[in-house]
Amino acid sequence: MIQEKKRYDTKDLILKINQHYNQSELPLAYWDRFLDALCGTREYQKEAIKNSVIYLASNEYANIEDLVSKNYYQNYQLRERYSDVTDYHRKIQLPSKLSATIDLATGTGKSYVMYGIAQILLGLGLVKRVLVLCPSTTIEKELHKKFLALVADPILKETIPESAIIKNPSIVDGSVTVKEGDICIENVHAVYERTGSSIEDSFGFKRGYDALVLNDETHHIYNRISGNTSEARGLKVWKKFLLDDGYNFKYMLGFTGTAYIGNDYFNDVIYRYSLRQAVDEKFVKKINYVSEDDSINEDQRFQKIYQNHTKNKLTYKSLKPITILVTNNITNAKRLETRLVEFLMLEEGLEEQEIKDKLVMTVTSDKAHKHNVIRLEEVDGQDSTVEWIVSVSMLTEGWDVKNVFQIVPMEERAFNSKLLISQVLGRGLRVPQEYIGNAQVTIFNHSSWGSKIKGLVDEVLELEMRLESSNIVEGDRGEHHFTLYNIDYNKTERAVENNKKEKEFNYKDYINLESSVDQISQETTYTNLDNEYRGVEYKIKNRMTPIKEIVDKIYHEFQTREWEGVTLNLQEGQYTKNSLPPKEEITKLIRRSMDKVGLEGDELNEKNKRNIFSSFNTLLRRKNKSLELVRTAQRPYAISTKERIKETLSVGNLRHNSTVMYSNNYKDEVKDVDVLNFLQDVIDDESLPRTAIKEANSYDFKTPVDIVFLNATPERKFAEKLIRNENAKALDAWLKSTNQSFYTIEYSLSSKSGNHTKQSRFNPDFFIKTSDDKMEYITVVEIKDDQDYSDLNKAKFKWATIHFQELNKQLKEAKVKQRYNFHFLSPENYDDFFEYLRNGKLTEGLFTSNLDKELNTNA
Repeated sequence: MIQEKKRYDTKDLILKINQHYNQSELPLAYWDRFLDALCGTREYQKEAIKNSVIYLASNEYANIEDLVSKNYYQNYQLRERYSDVTDYHRKIQLPSKLSATIDLATGTGKSYVMYGIAQILLGLGLVKRVLVLCPSTTIEKELHKKFLALVADPILKETIPESAIIKNPSIVDGSVTVKEGDICIENVHAVYERTGSSIEDSFGFKRGYDALVLNDETHHIYNRISGNTSEARGLKVWKKFLLDDGYNFKYMLGFTGTAYIGNDYFNDVIYRYSLRQAVDEKFVKKINYVSEDDSINEDQRFQKIYQNHTKNKLTYKSLKPITILVTNNITNAKRLETRLVEFLMLEEGLEEQEIKDKLVMTVTSDKAHKHNVIRLEEVDGQDSTVEWIVSVSMLTEGWDVKNVFQIVPMEERAFNSKLLISQVLGRGLRVPQEYIGNAQVTIFNHSSWGSKIKGLVDEVLELEMRLESSNIVEGDRGEHHFTLYNIDYNKTERAVENNKKEKEFNYKDYINLESSVDQISQETTYTNLDNEYRGVEYKIKNRMTPIKEIVDKIYHEFQTREWEGVTLNLQEGQYTKNSLPPKEEITKLIRRSMDKVGLEGDELNEKNKRNIFSSFNTLLRRKNKSLELVRTAQRPYAISTKERIKETLSVGNLRHNSTVMYSNNYKDEVKDVDVLNFLQDVIDDESLPRTAIKEANSYDFKTPVDIVFLNATPERKFAEKLIRNENAKALDAWLKSTNQSFYTIEYSLSSKSGNHTKQSRFNPDFFIKTSDDKMEYITVVEIKDDQDYSDLNKAKFKWATIHFQELNKQLKEAKVKQRYNFHFLSPENYDDFFEYLRNGKLTEGLFTSNLDKELNTNA
């Protein structure tokens, strides 16, 4: 049976550096006093520096491929991970260079390691200049400050060997020419923002051969960066800059505490000091994370987070403890700030503006928060009053504050890979001097995410075995690529009058409420890295609202909202827009409802308040209108099937109704050796369902990808008909689209109340190209089960139909010889569809499926 997951000990994936080198050529022992002064008792820093210097300066290795080859044949785990050494070489991120990564847990002083390597290699004369690149101005400022302090340290200066070629390097930035003996610290955006930067003048025209490049937070180079902001653009060109032959860089090292591409560990690490080691040796704070929690809403979670924060203020009295709440994007950060401020107003008894000015700070790359990025540098100072920071996950990298004692990841998307978990944890690991050995950081995560933290610190790399579908760029099937056109839209909403029948609302008896108390006790279980459990009891208040306030709110809504065609029946009488019910009537209704469940007093909790408001919700609809999305089409743009991104599928999915389709020439068409070997294992695995694999005749497999993934029975049955000879002869090419990012169509779905619309996108399943002497035709197909008439599908059908009508109109005006048909299709109409394909009626717009008919709400 095929193995669905492979497990590796992360430590076994580290590339070992040969310690038996020619010490006459590389007298590293002369630098022992310098290393003792620089690193003190942190032996791991010395080891990281020595390993790096030996790798770069011993002449034992020509480049990273040479290092990999010498490790590959001596390391069984590497041979398990990569089928052959050539495949390993192909997956190296910075090939043909003396490049590598140093993995040091956040808070363990990698800036000392960077400086130590720079000074020694300058002193040895291996390089004449050093370029330190980092992903943000925050990190740049911190590194500049640290390097200036180190280069000016008289004790360090005294320990540099007399034989050193460069003893006193100058610390500069990219605004000046980088000369011999300089260490230039620059944020990577200077690489492409050439105005005011000397990077091009200093290292262009192949002048980088005598320079060492040190890349801080190197995971940004290896991980795909999304977005089109200036920050994102700068990070995208970082790798391109390093490999540019115009600079001719040879020596380069990366530094990170998050050496992951998603969940996969870097393949070029030559030294690792793990989070587990750092915690065990007390160089960073102990970590406690939530393993079990009974919170049922955000208010309860906020109360526990607040109580933790209050306890931290008592425990670490000489400091001002900070709690960080982490989101995955700017929009969510802004929304979280609003909810947090509202919560703190209740707890602190302060006004909104006072809390925003003194206690809460939101840090994102948004212009509205630009001043907060500057304030962040002083947030741990005695004069700062900030106790709560809302942050997007990446933004606080390089921020070396030590008084973070609680971190709250708010969404799973900010915490769903080892890379992101490492980044989030890293914000709270540094230890204040006065609490070395006794400091702890609490991670108030959702309990279901606790296992992810454990997976990170257990130092086990568990890789799900996945097939990968790639574009074919050569050979006969590579000729099946084709061009599509798509349209983007500008969007606005407008209100549309609804014609509603008269309605009656009866509240003669009572509204359903639930029993409640003012305060409850809840226990949350925390786990540390040694799997020791600790229960913490919290007193959770039920938020109460006076009945009078609830009644006033309802009455106010009666006065301001429309009643047209509505009758309200209460116990004491009947009311319409011309005769509003008195407040006493509404109060009596609420009191009767409370009596029914034994509630006393003059207040109700949040849930019962919502129950009352929701019972009047339909009556109190603000306007008898719904919102309609108005879209303004932009000009069409071309997108080639060659731009389809790679797609993956796990073996587990093959056991649950998914299919992989490939041609009889798969051994020539699948270029990735690992994928080919894995595909062969899948083909040979007799334990998989019969429907998990499907081989196609390459002459009839007219798709420009090496293998096709089909996610359910309807998709499989449709694709099987596409590769039948009689159907393949009737078409030019086809493509099974990816689930996201390739060709998206926008749609909007109205809420059940009709008061707002949800805007989203979907990716149609198949694109089928046919042609005649005059025109190319693209038939776009969305596959569904029979009789799937959901509102969601109706919305997709409506907007996709409008989309392709607009696209055809614009293509006709532009005299582009391509037209589109769109269909929702289910198995009941497959035979009809392919008959129309063969006889040419499909391109004439004469085909209509049962789903087309039923989903067409305008028919």
